[in-house]
Amino acid sequence: MIINKSLNKRFNPVVTNVKNTFELVHATGAAVAIIHDDEIVTEEYWGKHSKDASARNIQGDTQFHVASVRKSYIGFAVAYAVHNGYIHSIDDPVTKYLSSIQSPILKGTKVRHLLTHTHGLISYEGEIQREFSSGRDWAYRGVGIDMLTQIVKNTTGKTVSEIVSANVFQPLDFKETGWYGEINENLVEVIREPNDPSWYTSESIDGDKMNMYVSVRELAQWGYLHLNQGYLNGKQIVSREIINLATSLQSPTTIETKLPQNGFLWFVKDLPAKKSEIGELVPKKSFQILGYTGVTILVIPQHKLVAVRAFNSFGSPNGFDYLKDVRTFGDTVMHCL
Repeated sequence: MIINKSLNKRFNPVVTNVKNTFELVHATGAAVAIIHDDEIVTEEYWGKHSKDASARNIQGDTQFHVASVRKSYIGFAVAYAVHNGYIHSIDDPVTKYLSSIQSPILKGTKVRHLLTHTHGLISYEGEIQREFSSGRDWAYRGVGIDMLTQIVKNTTGKTVSEIVSANVFQPLDFKETGWYGEINENLVEVIREPNDPSWYTSESIDGDKMNMYVSVRELAQWGYLHLNQGYLNGKQIVSREIINLATSLQSPTTIETKLPQNGFLWFVKDLPAKKSEIGELVPKKSFQILGYTGVTILVIPQHKLVAVRAFNSFGSPNGFDYLKDVRTFGDTVMHCL
C-alpha cells in the first residue's frame, strides 16, 4: 500500500497521551501512528520487546499482540460471508449455521446478537449457559466469537485467516499481520501477571484464537482500508458493502441506549452511550476497537483520520481505569483537530 509520509507535530499531544499510558501499564515498549488526510503524519516507537537487557528495540516491523483487536478481522470475514451470500441474513438464527449445536439454550439467538455482544451466552466449564435473553443486554463474552469463527468456516469452507489473507493481506502486500503458532524475533513479548488465567497461546493459525500480532504501521493501514471503504491505490480492493456492513451500527434496538453499540464487532459511535469505549468528543459514525493489551485502532471518517496505539502489556494494573484511558486517547486526537 502506498501512503505518503509527512510527519509533523500537530498530533504531539496524542504521542504524549500514549507515553503517559505507557508509564501507567506494565509494558516495556509502545508505539503510535496516525494517518490524516491520506498521509502518515505521526509514527513513533519507543522501548524494548521485553525486559531482557539485550531485547530488540521497538521499531517499524515490530508486531504487537493485538488481543481483541483481532475481532475486527473476524468481523470482516463475517461481512464477507454475508456479502457473498454464504450467510443469508444476520437475523438468521445461530442454529441455522451451527448444526452441531442444537441446544435449546440458543433459542432466540441470532447472528446479529453474536456480532454485537448482545447474545447473552456464556461458557462455564465447557458448557454454554445463558446470562440474559438475547437482544436485551450487552456483555463481552468469548463464546460468541468462537461461534462466529465456526459459522464463517461452516458457511464459506474457509477460515477467517484464509478469507482476510486472500482479500486484504495479499492484495495490500501485508507482511507484518497474522496469527502465529510460533514466536519469532519480530513479535513482542507480552508483559503480564504470572499465571494469568486469561492468557493462553495457540498453534492455530486459522484466525480463531487469541494469537494475532500486527505491526502498528499495518494496523493503521487496516484502519485506512476501512476509512476509504475498501478503495485504495486507485482500485476497489474490497467491496464497499463489506466495509459498510462491518462498520455501521448493527446493535438491536431492544438494548438500552446507555450500552455500547457495535457494527460487526467494531464499536460504533452513535448515541451517547455511557458505557462506550469511544471518547465523548469523537463524532458519530466513527468506529474503534480495543484489545486487552491496550492496542487500539480508532477511525474517524468525518476527519479522514486513523489513530493507532500499541503496548506490549496485558490487562490493567490495580487502579487503572482502562475505559477512561482509551476515551481520553480519542478525545486527545479530537483536541488536535
